[in-house]
Amino acid sequence: MGDLLSAGPVTVDLPVPAAVLAVGAHPDDIEFGCGATLAKWAAAGSELHYLVLTDGSKGSWRPDADIRQLVADRRQECHDAAAVVDGMPHRTTPPPDRVFFLERVDGELENGIDERRAVARLIRLVRPTVVLGHDPWRRYRLHPDHRAAGFVTVDALVGARDRNFFTELGLEPHRPESLLLWEADLPNHLEDARGFEEVKIEALLCHHSQLESTMGLGDLAPSSGSSGPESVPPGSEFASKVLRQLATHGSLAGYPSAEAFRLMTDL
Repeated sequence: MGDLLSAGPVTVDLPVPAAVLAVGAHPDDIEFGCGATLAKWAAAGSELHYLVLTDGSKGSWRPDADIRQLVADRRQECHDAAAVVDGMPHRTTPPPDRVFFLERVDGELENGIDERRAVARLIRLVRPTVVLGHDPWRRYRLHPDHRAAGFVTVDALVGARDRNFFTELGLEPHRPESLLLWEADLPNHLEDARGFEEVKIEALLCHHSQLESTMGLGDLAPSSGSSGPESVPPGSEFASKVLRQLATHGSLAGYPSAEAFRLMTDL
């Protein structure tokens, strides 16, 4: 959760999209980048689709971590988080055609032709009104997967919209109406998050494997008998950080809570 830099005038609140595709580098990136926005749209009737590009296999600080189990755990965490964002009953898994995994090795994601073809194929299949992803042009971005994921998404969108790209797929081209890039240095669009802050936090806390590392919650990770994120105090410092970021983003347009993006509509 980086700090927001300078921004010019912003627009607010796209029309509720019929279908949405969110593309994240790692299993928790979508919830960090746009969890409240997706929850708001799901509540209004949008069909959400999630694509995670890497397997999350670097997501542990423990030298003795069972990597195969970590990858399996993180995949399940994605399903659990998506169920929360979709507003489904606790731990109800969304339909299998709604959460997708490209399974590239964590830390080794490349913006290659195979990756672009796979994402373009998904765009043509689910035909989203809005695509969301990492802003690849963010300055001083350290993690290579976040850069690569942003460029894969942007380049795949071009491939999905133009008929002479990836003709071997046998799928009709599709041009989304809008592209929203999170983590932008210069955001120009806000989505009101009021009423969906706790959904974002609950979805993030579904990523139990990341409580110690990414979220800094240490030994607050659920015990073996825990049923899930309710074991983490709702007033935790992590939740406070999420709320502060939403308030900072909202301040760009006088909203008490929002998620900020770079909006592109000339697609």
